[in-house]
Amino acid sequence: MSTHFYEPHQGHRLPHDPFSAIVGPRPIGWISSLSLNGFPNLAPYSFFNAFNYVPPIIGFASIGEKDTLRNVRESGEFVWNLATRSLAEAMNISSAAVAPEVDEFELAGLTSAPCRLINAPRVAESPVSFECRVTQTFQLQRADGVQVSTWLVLGEVVGVHIAEYALKDGIYDTSAASHILRGGGPADYFEVSPGQLFKMHRPR
Repeated sequence: MSTHFYEPHQGHRLPHDPFSAIVGPRPIGWISSLSLNGFPNLAPYSFFNAFNYVPPIIGFASIGEKDTLRNVRESGEFVWNLATRSLAEAMNISSAAVAPEVDEFELAGLTSAPCRLINAPRVAESPVSFECRVTQTFQLQRADGVQVSTWLVLGEVVGVHIAEYALKDGIYDTSAASHILRGGGPADYFEVSPGQLFKMHRPR
């Protein structure tokens, strides 16, 4: 089997960087936060995932010091909102680079709903929201120790909102919620649908 080999620091020599396409499809970190001045912020992050069960911990990476990073540093909290197919266009609109005082909820035509345990708002239209308190924030670095302009934010999930239609006999149904995932191309997304489901139990 022939392969295309490259060293990332020398460039990939392809039309589009394949790294994010290979590590994917990736769940979307649709993060809402609140500034100390009371301005709500909503932005999607393509580097996002879950990292622990008990307590549940999720994290996202901010490439560059953006409004969300500043807000979570100052407030110590944020909300993850599930991006679904019906909310895809609104999620995309919320990625616009706008001034800190611009409300992305209004910009994207979304409803800001209060959380139970934290001050940051959640997306009312989203079928799942995680209320989170920040546990760690740190800057990433290269193998040689040189820091890069990317910060990883980890947060403990302290409150969970789930739409009842996404629960089937008490079990969360991923396809019912129509998750969307980030693909590798500059405009590529995937939708989770029932036809993609297969079951495989762990060996005992």
